[in-house]
Amino acid sequence: MTATRQETGVEELAELALLHALAQGIDEPSARELLGRVRRPWGERADAWGPVWTEAGDRLAEEGHLLEACRHYAVARFPYPGDDARRVAQRRCVESFDRWRHAQPTRIDRLTVTLDDERFVAWTAGLDPVRPRPLLLVLGGIVSVKEQWAPLLTQADALGVALAVTELPGVGENTLPYDLAAPRMLSALLDALLGLADVRRVAAVALSFGGHLALRCALDDPRIASVATVGAPVRRFFTDTAWWPTLPATTRACLAHTMRTPLDELQERLRDWALTDAELAVLAEQRVPVHYVASLRDEIMPAGEADLLRRAGVPGTDRVFDDVHGAPDHLDETRLHLIGGALATFRAGPGAGR
Repeated sequence: MTATRQETGVEELAELALLHALAQGIDEPSARELLGRVRRPWGERADAWGPVWTEAGDRLAEEGHLLEACRHYAVARFPYPGDDARRVAQRRCVESFDRWRHAQPTRIDRLTVTLDDERFVAWTAGLDPVRPRPLLLVLGGIVSVKEQWAPLLTQADALGVALAVTELPGVGENTLPYDLAAPRMLSALLDALLGLADVRRVAAVALSFGGHLALRCALDDPRIASVATVGAPVRRFFTDTAWWPTLPATTRACLAHTMRTPLDELQERLRDWALTDAELAVLAEQRVPVHYVASLRDEIMPAGEADLLRRAGVPGTDRVFDDVHGAPDHLDETRLHLIGGALATFRAGPGAGR
């Protein structure tokens, strides 16, 4: 842990976390005010990252603003629970969401799935054993907790779908290691939802590294009928040795944490994760649409990942924004592209693609 702490300073954390906070709906003046109080990236002191953001979350929770509190706790545990303060924030993030969901008109349930003696959790909505709805499967990347998808969960009835939102291995409540076997977790989740949702043709909205996980799952599980993603690694991220040194230290630290791998072994371990020409050909042959949002100033993903999909004949649609990773300045357009692409999967019907 010491090596990752030393590499991750306040300035870089603040830059990346601001984007994360804004994407969740925390207003920019409030976020900047809290970031201005932080003097230490790690630790239990009052001016350290975790305590500053957790105190703000506690205040909001006491005032009854549970979802806003949850969002602040999610930033407090950013980029991962690597100290006691962040572990407290992680627990309170889940607890405040749990209290919030019980007050919603939309029924939101908690589903725990066990795989290889480890476990992960999904929040679900729109499940119906009598008339199972098509399933929209949602997950983020290496810093994104499932609780950030609260607004989408409340829209299950309006969208006419079942929803399951979960987390990448090593993130939040997911105790699985992030490795090449990790895509099996999505198949295990679909198995657990059998009879409660229509899992024959599932649309995945999977961001960043979650997109890569969903693509790998789609290679082996024909139930994944489409993938909508933002800034997902395909090949160059894993193989471009010139790109690796430019990565933010936070990204490398998070990957090391989720993969349970020392930093100095990380790059070598990731080489085999690149999607090969043969694997992309499978996605193309099976007609699995991949709807991709790319950013011209992406500091985490190298340019050209979506181009690899198109050159291989993988169907789908692309949007490119003059933005940084995750396209935080184009949230509305990004959401429209992702959700629109996912819902098109269900409109296409069972005869489309595979």
